[in-house]
Amino acid sequence: MTAYLSSEELRRVAGAALESGLADPSVRPLLFDGIMPRYRGTLPLLAAPGRQVQSDLGEMNRVERLVDGSVPLEIWLRNAVAETTEAAALAVLQRALDDVARKAGGEPDALSGAGTPEMKEQIVHRDDTVPFGFLRGGELAGTAVARIKVPPYEGGAPLQPNGYPHSGTGWLIAPDLIVTNHHVVNARSGTGDGRPRAAEDDLLLQARHARARFDYDTDDVESEEATVGELVAADPDLDYAVLRLTAAPSRPVLRLATRALTVARGDVVPVNIIQHPGGQPKRVALRNNLVYEADEHDLRYFTDTRGGSSGSPVLTDDWKVVALHRGTRRVEDVMFQGRTTAFVNVGTQMTAVMRHLAAISPGVHAEIEAAQRDGGG
Repeated sequence: MTAYLSSEELRRVAGAALESGLADPSVRPLLFDGIMPRYRGTLPLLAAPGRQVQSDLGEMNRVERLVDGSVPLEIWLRNAVAETTEAAALAVLQRALDDVARKAGGEPDALSGAGTPEMKEQIVHRDDTVPFGFLRGGELAGTAVARIKVPPYEGGAPLQPNGYPHSGTGWLIAPDLIVTNHHVVNARSGTGDGRPRAAEDDLLLQARHARARFDYDTDDVESEEATVGELVAADPDLDYAVLRLTAAPSRPVLRLATRALTVARGDVVPVNIIQHPGGQPKRVALRNNLVYEADEHDLRYFTDTRGGSSGSPVLTDDWKVVALHRGTRRVEDVMFQGRTTAFVNVGTQMTAVMRHLAAISPGVHAEIEAAQRDGGG
């Protein structure tokens, strides 16, 4: 694992932290909120606040992820962004967070639009409300969504020394078939040339050792994990993977939209995402959720997502899946709610996934089609 940030990028982050007062020793516990206490206890303690920030950043930059699958540098940067109001420092911290989150998620560099690369999920500004009855359909749809954890393998053995699980989201498309992103099952950090691809045998091993936790709605209640039997279909370009569970859970499948979603200028088309951000309990994004643009392959939208949301279903207001969420790309000169936004989220249209499945795996395609007609469960 190479470092998430270069030495120069680390210096810029440390400078931004100093500029915005984050080096104050009283703020340090806030920056480490959500990072495993056992790991925090291993970090050197220094008398000079500025040196402490530099030391903390340097140590975390060398850690790919902890045993719970979390990325300490990503959490630290997210906390730092939340504590910063000064515009210049905030821009430095946000860009570093974007880079670290994208590399940690192992998302592919898929170019679209003006040729700008996708990156890890980000929060975009909007607060929408919906009729209360809308939530009943969402609650039912949520029962088909699971947190997925995938342990990395290399050469047929668990990857060491940082062989800790990668988290994502998946959902039932047939009674015993669950869909997520290819890059979630690939379970590698990095992007572009720095994003390693698991060997085919290791990819199959990772899939077979993946676990899907349904009904993970809160940390207060334990729920069982479903085991995966095999990887039945996948494509890195469309960034999807279909996993067969060893046993079909007793719950309905999500229904697919039968046509690609299209939007015309002036259309207001909302989408919603049920997700497990950061491998944590289930959340639903009902805000910042208007479609920006669409084509036969991609759907781009303003919807709140965070790391770990990869593989989530992108749903219309009738709770049909139109796309498989895969990441975020940076944009320029895009206005949303009267303000400029730097990001839109990106998903692969499910019609494109189904066309690909029909071509490479007609048996799996037919199985999904039958489940969609029957309703599953």
